[in-house]
Amino acid sequence: MMQMVKRMGALVAAILLLSALQTASLSQPNEIRIADSTGDWGYPNPYKHYPRGPGFVRMSWVFDTLIWKDQNGFIPALADSWSYDSGKMTFLFKLNPKAKWHDGRSLTAEDVVFTLNYFKRHPYRSVTLDHVGRVRANDAHTVVIPLVKPYSPFLFNVGGTMPILPRHIWENVKTPETYDDHRAFIGSGPYLFRDFNKPQGTYLFEAFKDYYQGPPKADRLIYIRSGQPSMSLMTGQADLAAIQPEMAETLKKAGMVIIKDQRGWNKKLMINHKRPPFNDKRFRHALAYAIDQEEIIDKSQRGFASPASYGLLSVDHEMYNPKTPVYRLNPDKASKLIEALGYKKDNKGFFSKECRPLKLELLASKITVGGQNVADRDGEVIRKQLEAVGISVELINLEQATTDSRIKEWNFDFAVSGHGGVYGDPRILNEMILPTYGAGSVNSARFDANPELNRLLEERMAAMDPEKRKTLVHKIQELYAEELPAISLYYPDSMAAYNPKKGVAWYYTKGGMGSGVPIPQNKMSLIK
Repeated sequence: MMQMVKRMGALVAAILLLSALQTASLSQPNEIRIADSTGDWGYPNPYKHYPRGPGFVRMSWVFDTLIWKDQNGFIPALADSWSYDSGKMTFLFKLNPKAKWHDGRSLTAEDVVFTLNYFKRHPYRSVTLDHVGRVRANDAHTVVIPLVKPYSPFLFNVGGTMPILPRHIWENVKTPETYDDHRAFIGSGPYLFRDFNKPQGTYLFEAFKDYYQGPPKADRLIYIRSGQPSMSLMTGQADLAAIQPEMAETLKKAGMVIIKDQRGWNKKLMINHKRPPFNDKRFRHALAYAIDQEEIIDKSQRGFASPASYGLLSVDHEMYNPKTPVYRLNPDKASKLIEALGYKKDNKGFFSKECRPLKLELLASKITVGGQNVADRDGEVIRKQLEAVGISVELINLEQATTDSRIKEWNFDFAVSGHGGVYGDPRILNEMILPTYGAGSVNSARFDANPELNRLLEERMAAMDPEKRKTLVHKIQELYAEELPAISLYYPDSMAAYNPKKGVAWYYTKGGMGSGVPIPQNKMSLIK
Protein backbone atom coordinates (compact mmCIF):
# COMPACT_ATOMS: atom_id res chain seq x y z
CA MET A 1 0.00 0.00 0.00
CA MET A 2 2.74 2.44 0.94
CA GLN A 3 4.64 1.75 -2.27
CA MET A 4 1.49 2.47 -4.26
CA VAL A 5 1.07 5.82 -2.49
CA LYS A 6 4.67 6.69 -3.24
CA ARG A 7 4.29 5.74 -6.94
CA MET A 8 1.13 7.81 -7.25
CA GLY A 9 2.88 10.77 -5.64
CA ALA A 10 5.76 10.45 -8.09
CA LEU A 11 3.33 10.23 -11.03
CA VAL A 12 1.53 13.41 -9.98
CA ALA A 13 4.86 15.14 -9.54
CA ALA A 14 5.97 14.05 -13.01
CA ILE A 15 2.78 15.44 -14.57
CA LEU A 16 3.31 18.74 -12.78
CA LEU A 17 6.91 18.74 -13.90
CA LEU A 18 5.99 18.45 -17.58
CA SER A 19 3.87 21.57 -17.31
CA ALA A 20 6.39 23.52 -15.30
CA LEU A 21 9.84 22.74 -16.71
CA GLN A 22 11.46 24.53 -19.61
CA THR A 23 10.21 27.88 -18.32
CA ALA A 24 12.70 30.69 -18.06
CA SER A 25 14.36 31.14 -14.71
CA LEU A 26 12.84 33.99 -12.75
CA SER A 27 15.88 34.60 -10.60
CA GLN A 28 18.70 36.81 -11.85
CA PRO A 29 22.16 35.37 -12.64
CA ASN A 30 23.82 36.59 -9.46
CA GLU A 31 21.07 36.23 -6.90
CA ILE A 32 19.87 33.29 -4.85
CA ARG A 33 16.20 32.73 -4.09
CA ILE A 34 15.17 30.47 -1.23
CA ALA A 35 11.60 29.19 -1.00
CA ASP A 36 10.00 28.94 2.42
CA SER A 37 6.42 27.86 3.10
CA THR A 38 6.01 29.96 6.25
CA GLY A 39 7.57 33.27 5.30
CA ASP A 40 7.44 35.32 8.47
CA TRP A 41 10.28 34.51 10.87
CA GLY A 42 10.64 37.98 12.33
CA TYR A 43 13.22 40.69 11.70
CA PRO A 44 16.82 39.43 11.47
CA ASN A 45 18.45 40.73 14.60
CA PRO A 46 18.95 39.02 17.99
CA TYR A 47 15.91 40.58 19.63
CA LYS A 48 13.47 40.47 16.72
CA HIS A 49 13.76 37.07 15.08
CA TYR A 50 11.34 34.24 15.86
CA PRO A 51 12.91 31.72 18.30
CA ARG A 52 12.75 28.70 15.99
CA GLY A 53 15.63 27.79 13.68
CA PRO A 54 14.62 29.67 10.49
CA GLY A 55 14.62 32.94 12.43
CA PHE A 56 18.16 32.31 13.66
CA VAL A 57 19.34 31.48 10.13
CA ARG A 58 18.01 34.74 8.71
CA MET A 59 19.82 36.63 11.44
CA SER A 60 23.05 34.71 10.76
CA TRP A 61 23.40 36.32 7.32
CA VAL A 62 23.67 39.71 9.04
CA PHE A 63 25.41 39.01 12.36
CA ASP A 64 28.56 36.93 12.68
CA THR A 65 29.72 34.92 15.67
CA LEU A 66 33.21 34.34 17.04
CA ILE A 67 33.39 30.92 15.40
CA TRP A 68 31.13 29.06 12.99
CA LYS A 69 30.73 25.63 11.37
CA ASP A 70 31.23 24.24 7.91
CA GLN A 71 30.69 20.63 6.80
CA ASN A 72 33.41 19.31 9.09
CA GLY A 73 33.03 21.29 12.31
CA PHE A 74 34.13 24.56 13.89
CA ILE A 75 35.98 27.07 11.73
CA PRO A 76 37.21 30.65 12.32
CA ALA A 77 34.69 33.45 11.92
CA LEU A 78 35.26 36.78 13.67
CA ALA A 79 37.94 34.98 15.66
CA ASP A 80 40.96 33.86 13.62
CA SER A 81 42.00 31.50 16.42
CA TRP A 82 41.04 30.46 19.92
CA SER A 83 42.42 28.47 22.83
CA TYR A 84 41.41 27.26 26.29
CA ASP A 85 43.58 27.35 29.41
CA SER A 86 42.16 24.63 31.66
CA GLY A 87 44.22 25.77 34.65
CA LYS A 88 42.81 29.30 34.51
CA MET A 89 39.45 28.20 33.04
CA THR A 90 39.87 30.89 30.41
CA PHE A 91 39.17 31.14 26.68
CA LEU A 92 41.28 33.44 24.52
CA PHE A 93 40.08 34.62 21.10
CA LYS A 94 42.26 36.41 18.53
CA LEU A 95 40.02 38.45 16.23
CA ASN A 96 40.37 38.89 12.49
CA PRO A 97 41.79 42.43 12.03
CA LYS A 98 39.94 42.78 8.71
CA ALA A 99 36.50 42.44 10.31
CA LYS A 100 34.31 45.52 10.08
CA TRP A 101 30.73 46.55 10.59
CA HIS A 102 28.32 47.21 7.75
CA ASP A 103 28.67 50.95 8.38
CA GLY A 104 32.43 50.74 7.72
CA ARG A 105 33.71 50.96 11.29
CA SER A 106 36.28 48.42 12.48
CA LEU A 107 35.16 45.57 14.71
CA THR A 108 37.33 45.30 17.81
CA ALA A 109 37.68 43.33 21.02
CA GLU A 110 35.70 46.05 22.78
CA ASP A 111 32.66 45.10 20.71
CA VAL A 112 32.93 41.49 21.89
CA VAL A 113 33.35 42.54 25.53
CA PHE A 114 30.36 44.85 25.18
CA THR A 115 28.23 42.10 23.59
CA LEU A 116 28.86 39.65 26.41
CA ASN A 117 28.03 42.24 29.05
CA TYR A 118 24.98 43.46 27.11
CA PHE A 119 23.55 39.95 26.77
CA LYS A 120 24.06 39.46 30.50
CA ARG A 121 21.81 42.47 31.11
CA HIS A 122 19.45 41.79 28.20
CA PRO A 123 19.54 38.01 27.60
CA TYR A 124 19.54 36.55 24.11
CA ARG A 125 17.37 33.44 24.28
CA SER A 126 19.83 31.06 22.57
CA VAL A 127 22.86 31.80 24.74
CA THR A 128 23.66 31.10 28.39
CA LEU A 129 26.23 33.35 30.05
CA ASP A 130 25.85 32.37 33.71
CA HIS A 131 29.23 30.63 33.59
CA VAL A 132 31.08 33.62 32.13
CA GLY A 133 33.15 35.83 34.41
CA ARG A 134 34.55 39.33 33.86
CA VAL A 135 35.52 39.60 30.20
CA ARG A 136 38.37 41.86 29.10
CA ALA A 137 40.16 43.04 25.98
CA ASN A 138 43.95 42.57 26.09
CA ASP A 139 44.33 44.65 22.94
CA ALA A 140 42.22 45.71 19.95
CA HIS A 141 41.98 42.16 18.64
CA THR A 142 42.37 39.90 21.70
CA VAL A 143 39.48 38.92 23.96
CA VAL A 144 39.90 37.03 27.23
CA ILE A 145 36.79 35.23 28.52
CA PRO A 146 37.18 33.61 31.95
CA LEU A 147 34.70 31.08 33.29
CA VAL A 148 33.51 31.18 36.87
CA LYS A 149 33.10 27.41 36.64
CA PRO A 150 33.69 24.81 33.91
CA TYR A 151 31.19 24.96 31.05
CA SER A 152 31.66 22.26 28.41
CA PRO A 153 29.28 23.66 25.74
CA PHE A 154 31.02 27.07 25.66
CA LEU A 155 32.31 26.91 22.09
CA PHE A 156 29.00 25.56 20.84
CA ASN A 157 26.64 27.74 22.86
CA VAL A 158 28.60 30.99 23.12
CA GLY A 159 31.38 30.95 20.55
CA GLY A 160 29.31 29.54 17.70
CA THR A 161 25.85 30.90 18.53
CA MET A 162 26.19 34.36 20.09
CA PRO A 163 25.84 37.17 17.52
CA ILE A 164 28.34 39.97 18.11
CA LEU A 165 26.83 43.46 18.42
CA PRO A 166 28.40 46.82 17.46
CA ARG A 167 29.04 48.72 20.66
CA HIS A 168 28.68 52.14 19.04
CA ILE A 169 25.07 51.34 18.14
CA TRP A 170 23.74 49.29 21.04
CA GLU A 171 25.46 50.91 24.03
CA ASN A 172 22.67 53.48 24.42
CA VAL A 173 19.79 51.08 23.69
CA LYS A 174 17.95 50.46 26.96
CA THR A 175 15.06 48.36 25.61
CA PRO A 176 16.42 46.18 22.77
CA GLU A 177 13.11 44.38 22.23
CA THR A 178 11.50 47.64 21.05
CA TYR A 179 14.51 49.12 19.24
CA ASP A 180 13.30 49.74 15.65
CA ASP A 181 15.98 52.02 14.20
CA HIS A 182 17.45 50.83 10.89
CA ARG A 183 20.85 50.66 12.62
CA ALA A 184 19.57 47.70 14.66
CA PHE A 185 20.44 45.59 11.61
CA ILE A 186 24.04 46.67 11.20
CA GLY A 187 26.15 43.58 11.73
CA SER A 188 29.43 42.12 10.50
CA GLY A 189 28.04 39.21 8.46
CA PRO A 190 28.29 38.56 4.72
CA TYR A 191 24.96 40.21 3.91
CA LEU A 192 23.25 43.50 4.67
CA PHE A 193 19.58 43.38 5.57
CA ARG A 194 17.54 45.47 3.13
CA ASP A 195 13.87 44.56 3.45
CA PHE A 196 11.30 42.33 5.13
CA ASN A 197 7.73 42.31 3.85
CA LYS A 198 5.88 40.79 6.76
CA PRO A 199 2.49 40.23 4.98
CA GLN A 200 4.18 38.57 2.01
CA GLY A 201 6.85 36.81 4.05
CA THR A 202 9.71 37.93 1.79
CA TYR A 203 13.22 38.98 2.77
CA LEU A 204 15.91 40.81 0.80
CA PHE A 205 19.61 40.75 1.67
CA GLU A 206 22.45 42.34 -0.30
CA ALA A 207 26.09 41.27 -0.34
CA PHE A 208 28.52 43.09 1.94
CA LYS A 209 31.39 43.64 -0.49
CA ASP A 210 33.87 44.46 2.29
CA TYR A 211 33.21 41.22 4.18
CA TYR A 212 36.43 40.17 5.91
CA GLN A 213 36.30 36.64 4.46
CA GLY A 214 35.79 37.94 0.93
CA PRO A 215 32.70 39.11 -0.98
CA PRO A 216 29.79 36.62 -1.10
CA LYS A 217 29.16 34.65 -4.29
CA ALA A 218 25.65 36.07 -4.76
CA ASP A 219 24.91 39.79 -4.90
CA ARG A 220 21.40 39.34 -3.54
CA LEU A 221 19.78 36.76 -1.30
CA ILE A 222 15.99 36.61 -1.43
CA TYR A 223 13.51 34.56 0.59
CA ILE A 224 10.12 33.99 -0.99
CA ARG A 225 7.07 32.43 0.60
CA SER A 226 5.78 29.48 -1.38
CA GLY A 227 2.99 27.03 -0.66
CA GLN A 228 4.76 24.55 -2.95
CA PRO A 229 8.53 24.93 -2.57
CA SER A 230 9.24 22.03 -4.94
CA MET A 231 7.25 23.69 -7.70
CA SER A 232 9.10 26.93 -7.05
CA LEU A 233 12.31 25.05 -7.84
CA MET A 234 10.86 23.57 -11.01
CA THR A 235 9.66 26.90 -12.37
CA GLY A 236 12.88 28.75 -11.56
CA GLN A 237 11.26 30.92 -8.92
CA ALA A 238 13.60 29.44 -6.31
CA ASP A 239 17.13 28.04 -6.27
CA LEU A 240 16.97 26.24 -2.91
CA ALA A 241 14.13 24.77 -0.89
CA ALA A 242 13.28 22.10 1.65
CA ILE A 243 11.30 19.40 -0.14
CA GLN A 244 8.96 16.54 0.56
CA PRO A 245 10.97 13.29 0.25
CA GLU A 246 8.65 11.84 -2.41
CA MET A 247 9.66 14.71 -4.72
CA ALA A 248 13.36 13.85 -4.60
CA GLU A 249 13.56 11.64 -7.70
CA THR A 250 11.45 13.99 -9.81
CA LEU A 251 13.58 16.98 -8.88
CA LYS A 252 16.76 15.02 -9.46
CA LYS A 253 15.62 14.21 -13.00
CA ALA A 254 14.93 17.92 -13.46
CA GLY A 255 18.60 18.65 -12.80
CA MET A 256 18.40 19.57 -9.13
CA VAL A 257 20.89 18.34 -6.54
CA ILE A 258 19.24 16.50 -3.64
CA ILE A 259 20.74 16.65 -0.16
CA LYS A 260 19.64 14.75 2.94
CA ASP A 261 20.31 15.54 6.58
CA GLN A 262 21.21 13.27 9.45
CA ARG A 263 18.39 12.63 11.89
CA GLY A 264 18.65 15.94 13.71
CA TRP A 265 14.98 16.91 14.03
CA ASN A 266 12.44 15.01 16.12
CA LYS A 267 8.67 15.09 16.32
CA LYS A 268 7.53 14.55 19.87
CA LEU A 269 4.56 14.50 22.17
CA MET A 270 4.71 17.26 24.77
CA ILE A 271 3.13 16.20 28.07
CA ASN A 272 1.79 18.40 30.86
CA HIS A 273 3.41 16.42 33.65
CA LYS A 274 2.25 19.01 36.18
CA ARG A 275 -1.36 17.85 36.11
CA PRO A 276 -2.87 14.42 36.79
CA PRO A 277 -2.78 11.79 35.48
CA PHE A 278 0.30 12.90 33.53
CA ASN A 279 2.19 13.65 36.74
CA ASP A 280 2.37 9.92 37.42
CA LYS A 281 5.20 8.22 35.55
CA ARG A 282 3.10 5.09 35.11
CA PHE A 283 0.59 6.99 33.02
CA ARG A 284 3.34 8.42 30.83
CA HIS A 285 4.63 4.89 30.33
CA ALA A 286 1.11 3.81 29.39
CA LEU A 287 1.03 6.48 26.69
CA ALA A 288 4.32 5.21 25.27
CA TYR A 289 3.09 1.61 25.19
CA ALA A 290 -0.15 2.72 23.49
CA ILE A 291 1.60 4.70 20.74
CA ASP A 292 2.87 2.89 17.66
CA GLN A 293 5.74 4.90 16.15
CA GLU A 294 5.80 2.83 12.98
CA GLU A 295 2.09 3.37 12.29
CA ILE A 296 2.50 7.13 12.70
CA ILE A 297 5.42 7.07 10.27
CA ASP A 298 3.50 4.95 7.77
CA LYS A 299 0.24 6.90 7.83
CA SER A 300 1.41 10.42 8.62
CA GLN A 301 4.84 10.57 6.97
CA ARG A 302 4.15 8.10 4.15
CA GLY A 303 7.07 6.02 5.39
CA PHE A 304 9.62 8.83 5.07
CA ALA A 305 10.85 8.83 8.67
CA SER A 306 12.43 6.57 11.29
CA PRO A 307 11.47 5.85 14.93
CA ALA A 308 12.99 8.21 17.48
CA SER A 309 14.94 7.29 20.58
CA TYR A 310 13.08 7.77 23.85
CA GLY A 311 16.31 9.25 25.25
CA LEU A 312 15.88 12.44 23.18
CA LEU A 313 19.30 12.44 21.50
CA SER A 314 19.30 11.33 17.87
CA VAL A 315 20.41 7.81 17.02
CA ASP A 316 22.94 9.54 14.71
CA HIS A 317 24.50 11.42 17.62
CA GLU A 318 28.05 10.44 18.52
CA MET A 319 26.94 10.10 22.15
CA TYR A 320 23.74 8.16 21.48
CA ASN A 321 23.23 5.36 24.01
CA PRO A 322 22.03 2.17 22.27
CA LYS A 323 20.94 0.81 25.67
CA THR A 324 18.33 3.53 26.13
CA PRO A 325 14.99 2.00 27.24
CA VAL A 326 12.41 1.42 24.51
CA TYR A 327 8.62 1.10 24.61
CA ARG A 328 7.31 -1.32 22.00
CA LEU A 329 3.62 -1.17 21.18
CA ASN A 330 1.81 -3.11 23.92
CA PRO A 331 -1.87 -2.12 24.40
CA ASP A 332 -2.39 -4.70 27.16
CA LYS A 333 0.48 -3.33 29.19
CA ALA A 334 -0.78 0.22 28.63
CA SER A 335 -4.24 -0.76 29.92
CA LYS A 336 -2.85 -2.48 33.01
CA LEU A 337 -0.76 0.56 33.92
CA ILE A 338 -3.84 2.79 33.68
CA GLU A 339 -5.89 0.34 35.74
CA ALA A 340 -3.17 0.44 38.41
CA LEU A 341 -3.97 4.14 38.78
CA GLY A 342 -7.55 3.34 39.77
CA TYR A 343 -9.24 3.68 36.38
CA LYS A 344 -11.82 1.20 35.09
CA LYS A 345 -13.36 0.77 31.66
CA ASP A 346 -17.03 1.58 31.14
CA ASN A 347 -19.41 -0.35 28.88
CA LYS A 348 -18.07 1.57 25.87
CA GLY A 349 -14.50 0.53 26.55
CA PHE A 350 -13.25 3.91 27.84
CA PHE A 351 -11.52 4.52 31.15
CA SER A 352 -13.10 6.49 33.98
CA LYS A 353 -12.37 7.04 37.65
CA GLU A 354 -14.89 7.86 40.35
CA CYS A 355 -17.52 8.36 37.63
CA ARG A 356 -15.32 10.86 35.80
CA PRO A 357 -14.28 9.84 32.28
CA LEU A 358 -10.61 9.95 31.32
CA LYS A 359 -10.97 12.48 28.52
CA LEU A 360 -7.89 14.34 27.37
CA GLU A 361 -7.22 17.17 24.95
CA LEU A 362 -4.58 16.71 22.27
CA LEU A 363 -3.27 19.81 20.50
CA ALA A 364 -1.94 19.48 16.96
CA SER A 365 -0.76 21.94 14.33
CA LYS A 366 1.32 22.20 11.22
CA ILE A 367 4.95 21.87 12.21
CA THR A 368 7.88 23.62 10.56
CA VAL A 369 10.62 21.20 9.52
CA GLY A 370 13.74 22.81 8.08
CA GLY A 371 11.88 26.02 7.32
CA GLN A 372 8.99 24.28 5.56
CA ASN A 373 5.44 23.98 6.88
CA VAL A 374 4.54 20.31 6.92
CA ALA A 375 0.95 19.13 7.13
CA ASP A 376 0.63 15.73 8.76
CA ARG A 377 -1.81 13.40 10.44
CA ASP A 378 0.12 12.77 13.63
CA GLY A 379 -2.62 14.01 15.92
CA GLU A 380 -5.28 11.97 14.16
CA VAL A 381 -3.23 8.75 14.27
CA ILE A 382 -2.26 9.23 17.93
CA ARG A 383 -5.88 9.92 18.90
CA LYS A 384 -7.00 6.63 17.35
CA GLN A 385 -4.15 4.72 19.01
CA LEU A 386 -5.00 6.06 22.46
CA GLU A 387 -8.71 5.48 22.01
CA ALA A 388 -7.90 1.87 21.10
CA VAL A 389 -6.65 1.34 24.67
CA GLY A 390 -9.56 3.22 26.26
CA ILE A 391 -8.36 6.84 26.52
CA SER A 392 -10.92 9.31 25.17
CA VAL A 393 -9.15 12.06 23.21
CA GLU A 394 -10.41 15.35 21.81
CA LEU A 395 -8.17 16.45 18.93
CA ILE A 396 -7.83 20.21 18.50
CA ASN A 397 -5.98 21.61 15.48
CA LEU A 398 -4.45 25.05 16.01
CA GLU A 399 -1.96 27.39 14.40
CA GLN A 400 1.57 26.56 15.51
CA ALA A 401 1.98 29.88 17.34
CA THR A 402 -1.21 29.23 19.33
CA THR A 403 -0.10 25.71 20.23
CA ASP A 404 3.32 27.05 21.27
CA SER A 405 1.68 29.68 23.47
CA ARG A 406 -0.55 27.17 25.24
CA ILE A 407 2.37 24.82 25.87
CA LYS A 408 4.46 27.63 27.29
CA GLU A 409 1.64 28.62 29.65
CA TRP A 410 0.99 24.99 30.72
CA ASN A 411 -2.51 25.32 29.30
CA PHE A 412 -2.71 21.87 27.70
CA ASP A 413 -2.89 18.14 28.36
CA PHE A 414 -0.58 16.97 25.63
CA ALA A 415 0.46 18.35 22.26
CA VAL A 416 2.28 17.34 19.11
CA SER A 417 5.35 19.49 18.58
CA GLY A 418 8.91 19.16 17.35
CA HIS A 419 12.38 20.68 17.21
CA GLY A 420 15.89 20.21 15.90
CA GLY A 421 19.21 20.15 17.69
CA VAL A 422 19.07 16.50 18.74
CA TYR A 423 22.33 15.64 16.96
CA GLY A 424 24.26 18.75 18.04
CA ASP A 425 25.94 19.52 21.33
CA PRO A 426 24.37 17.47 24.18
CA ARG A 427 23.53 20.75 25.88
CA ILE A 428 20.21 20.17 24.12
CA LEU A 429 19.46 17.69 26.91
CA ASN A 430 19.56 20.47 29.51
CA GLU A 431 17.54 22.79 27.28
CA MET A 432 14.84 20.25 26.49
CA ILE A 433 14.57 18.79 30.01
CA LEU A 434 15.25 21.38 32.74
CA PRO A 435 13.16 24.51 33.35
CA THR A 436 16.28 26.50 34.27
CA TYR A 437 17.66 26.06 30.75
CA GLY A 438 14.44 25.63 28.78
CA ALA A 439 12.32 28.39 30.28
CA GLY A 440 12.18 30.22 26.96
CA SER A 441 11.59 27.15 24.80
CA VAL A 442 8.14 25.84 23.95
CA ASN A 443 9.77 22.48 23.19
CA SER A 444 11.32 21.98 26.62
CA ALA A 445 9.72 19.51 29.02
CA ARG A 446 10.74 21.84 31.88
CA PHE A 447 10.98 18.79 34.12
CA ASP A 448 12.98 18.70 37.37
CA ALA A 449 11.17 16.09 39.47
CA ASN A 450 14.06 13.58 39.39
CA PRO A 451 16.98 14.79 41.59
CA GLU A 452 19.40 12.25 40.11
CA LEU A 453 18.60 13.37 36.56
CA ASN A 454 19.01 17.00 37.61
CA ARG A 455 22.39 16.27 39.17
CA LEU A 456 23.69 14.43 36.10
CA LEU A 457 22.55 17.19 33.76
CA GLU A 458 24.38 19.83 35.79
CA GLU A 459 27.46 17.64 36.18
CA ARG A 460 27.57 17.07 32.42
CA MET A 461 27.59 20.81 31.77
CA ALA A 462 30.79 21.10 33.80
CA ALA A 463 32.49 17.99 32.37
CA MET A 464 35.32 19.25 30.16
CA ASP A 465 36.76 15.74 29.67
CA PRO A 466 35.12 14.11 26.57
CA GLU A 467 34.99 10.58 27.97
CA LYS A 468 33.45 11.66 31.26
CA ARG A 469 30.95 13.75 29.33
CA LYS A 470 29.98 10.77 27.19
CA THR A 471 29.44 8.55 30.24
CA LEU A 472 27.16 11.16 31.79
CA VAL A 473 25.23 11.68 28.55
CA HIS A 474 24.59 7.93 28.29
CA LYS A 475 23.18 7.81 31.81
CA ILE A 476 21.04 10.91 31.22
CA GLN A 477 19.41 9.29 28.20
CA GLU A 478 18.51 6.23 30.26
CA LEU A 479 16.96 8.27 33.09
CA TYR A 480 15.12 10.58 30.72
CA ALA A 481 13.62 7.60 28.88
CA GLU A 482 12.55 6.16 32.22
CA GLU A 483 10.87 9.41 33.32
CA LEU A 484 9.36 10.27 29.91
CA PRO A 485 8.43 13.91 30.57
CA ALA A 486 7.94 14.06 26.78
CA ILE A 487 7.80 11.29 24.18
CA SER A 488 9.93 11.49 21.05
CA LEU A 489 8.04 9.94 18.13
CA TYR A 490 10.11 9.95 14.95
CA TYR A 491 12.77 11.64 12.85
CA PRO A 492 11.29 12.82 9.53
CA ASP A 493 13.48 12.46 6.46
CA SER A 494 14.83 16.00 6.07
CA MET A 495 15.69 16.75 2.46
CA ALA A 496 16.34 19.78 0.32
CA ALA A 497 17.08 20.45 -3.32
CA TYR A 498 19.04 23.19 -5.06
CA ASN A 499 19.85 24.39 -8.55
CA PRO A 500 23.56 23.67 -9.25
CA LYS A 501 23.60 26.14 -12.14
CA LYS A 502 23.89 28.92 -9.58
CA GLY A 503 27.39 27.73 -8.71
CA VAL A 504 26.63 27.23 -5.02
CA ALA A 505 26.90 23.86 -3.26
CA TRP A 506 24.53 23.84 -0.29
CA TYR A 507 24.81 21.31 2.52
CA TYR A 508 23.41 20.31 5.90
CA THR A 509 25.77 21.28 8.71
CA LYS A 510 26.88 18.37 10.87
CA GLY A 511 25.30 18.92 14.28
CA GLY A 512 23.38 21.90 12.92
CA MET A 513 24.24 25.60 12.88
CA GLY A 514 24.29 27.73 16.00
CA SER A 515 22.34 25.91 18.69
CA GLY A 516 21.83 22.94 16.34
CA VAL A 517 19.61 24.32 13.57
CA PRO A 518 19.17 21.57 10.92
CA ILE A 519 18.62 23.80 7.89
CA PRO A 520 20.82 23.65 4.74
CA GLN A 521 21.41 27.41 4.51
CA ASN A 522 24.93 27.70 5.87
CA LYS A 523 26.41 31.07 4.94
CA MET A 524 29.73 29.39 4.23
CA SER A 525 28.12 27.95 1.10
CA LEU A 526 28.21 31.49 -0.30
CA ILE A 527 31.68 32.32 0.99
CA LYS A 528 33.93 29.35 0.27
